[in-house]
Amino acid sequence: MVSKLIDQDDRFLGILDRLTTKSIDDYYNPYKLFEWPQSLPAAMWWMSPELTTTHGTEAAERLTQEQLYALSRHESINFYSLNVHGIRELLIEVTKRIHTTGFETPSEFFHHFIGEENEHMWFFAEFCLRYGRKIYRQPVGASVEIPRSHVESLLVFARILIFEELVDHFNSRMALDERLDETIRAINRIHHQDESRHIAFGRELVTVLFEDVKRTSSDEELKEIADYLRRYLTFSFESLYNPQVYRDAGIENPLDLRRELLESPARVEFERSVFRKTSKFLEKTGLI
Repeated sequence: MVSKLIDQDDRFLGILDRLTTKSIDDYYNPYKLFEWPQSLPAAMWWMSPELTTTHGTEAAERLTQEQLYALSRHESINFYSLNVHGIRELLIEVTKRIHTTGFETPSEFFHHFIGEENEHMWFFAEFCLRYGRKIYRQPVGASVEIPRSHVESLLVFARILIFEELVDHFNSRMALDERLDETIRAINRIHHQDESRHIAFGRELVTVLFEDVKRTSSDEELKEIADYLRRYLTFSFESLYNPQVYRDAGIENPLDLRRELLESPARVEFERSVFRKTSKFLEKTGLI
């Protein structure tokens, strides 16, 4: 039983207590915190260029500086749109489990988690609608579906962790990038502050959930879990390559550009850098 494993884990209990206290001490009101300028300059980076999908590719060499700025603008809106969709999903899944059997002990932290994520979704949506006039649609794919079985909760929280670590890779870099407008840096800085707690909690919970799953799973079932998480890693990363973004930036043949970028050698290194810490954790725990 998950609750028994958690209650016998003094380390996890200590981390839960510290993270809950930190959530209370660091609480802020996002509706008063941010100052939203009427507009942001078009002739500048809206996302660190090293984090854009064209960085280091032959495609980038064919584009003008103006086009690269436009791409960073729309990729920025796409990135925050992915946050909106990802947060909506995790809110649904965590809310379904709060104060239920197996999750009694972490439920107090879940309250803080849900509150913070709801506020994150608000300010990411606010940015998209103010400066992009849209929220990009959620990407679709077979790997989005979560199998309904005894490993469902493990897959849910592993997905949440993968999503949060991908996002935090971007947040932590853009928060410090002086090439970006202060409004952009601020929302990334605040999100990184909260996500560091969520990631610390997520790693502990996923580890415990996997320990519970391993007790009753066959080798074939464990392989299916690993395969599923590998697919989800790929799906999450490829969501950054949105052909509608390229179309909105005025790039001809956006589907061809997406295909070219996904096949570029630069893509392999980009994906490796984004999921470097995540992959090490998943391998260390034996999930993949």
